[in-house]
Amino acid sequence: MKRCLQILTVVLVAAAALTACARADRGAGETAPAQANQGAAAQLRLGYFPNITHAPALIGLDKGFFAKELGGTKLVTQQFNAGPPEVSALLGGSLDAAFIGSSPAINAFDQSKGETVRLVAGSTSGGAQLVVKPGITSPEQLKGQTIATPQLANTQDVALKKWLKLHNLPVGTGPDAVTVQNLANPRTLDLFKSGQVAGGWLPEPWSSQLVVDAGASTLVDEKTLWPGGQFPSTVLIVRTDFLKQHPDSVDALLRGEQQAIDFAAASPAEAKTVTNAAIQRLTGATLSQAVLDRAFTELSFGLDPQASTFPQLAQDSVTAGVAPTATNLNGFADLTELNKVLGASGKPAVDAAGLDKAQR
Repeated sequence: MKRCLQILTVVLVAAAALTACARADRGAGETAPAQANQGAAAQLRLGYFPNITHAPALIGLDKGFFAKELGGTKLVTQQFNAGPPEVSALLGGSLDAAFIGSSPAINAFDQSKGETVRLVAGSTSGGAQLVVKPGITSPEQLKGQTIATPQLANTQDVALKKWLKLHNLPVGTGPDAVTVQNLANPRTLDLFKSGQVAGGWLPEPWSSQLVVDAGASTLVDEKTLWPGGQFPSTVLIVRTDFLKQHPDSVDALLRGEQQAIDFAAASPAEAKTVTNAAIQRLTGATLSQAVLDRAFTELSFGLDPQASTFPQLAQDSVTAGVAPTATNLNGFADLTELNKVLGASGKPAVDAAGLDKAQR
């Protein structure tokens, strides 16, 4: 008996030593690696915005494409008005996946030191403009004016501040500066009508609403600032642990998104109706047909996240004064499941542009 107790003690000590070594290898504050594929998730918590730039998400939810593909996995949704709160939800573990702007997606990766999230697909390209009151036709005329963006450090906020920097227009107060005010998109429309803001760098449908319903003019269409007029305004990111543990559920989400995108291409009129109804249900506001028509011509939908643009987007945050240094994006993209879904449907694979290489 004594001999057995001695052997047991040695075994327990060795196990404790191995555990301590494993913890030491991970470093202080790091968690254990996520367990590998555990099959379909019990639930998938998905974030999105009530914007036309998130039309694939809105259509996928309304038409039941996500729910059908997820099968027994319960879909739980939460809407947001801008990227930073959605990033907090992801990093806090209350979301598993999110349709989100490109800049907040980078911020989520940066804040978690490249650990917590992965870029898994695209959604929307284009659909953002700087719209201003009539009479403003040049950057110089923005001096002394107030321009709105949806939220500090969101995709449009970065785009505006970068553009102002390139035109030697300081952000601040006073007659020679441009005041950038972060406002919820519906509030921007009200303040524009009352003359309290001179315009906004806004996503659809809000930029079209200012043009169609409030008489604004377009000073900058962001598409003109990118090669080929393509830039990712909305992408899909997933928590890294969820991706590792439940790749089948991520595949199902991507199949549902592909169906939503195919639906928008095949039935554009119905896609507008479905998107408008979803926005009305979520925000209480409905869009005119003229706003819908204009907004849908300003953007395009696709699963390719345009990974090659992200190093420039990361640098833009530095130029805009939002980040001190450009985020190292090595390991940011994991397009394995996306290319699996594309291959199964006979579509060509998309390129991760080297962003799938792990950080060292």
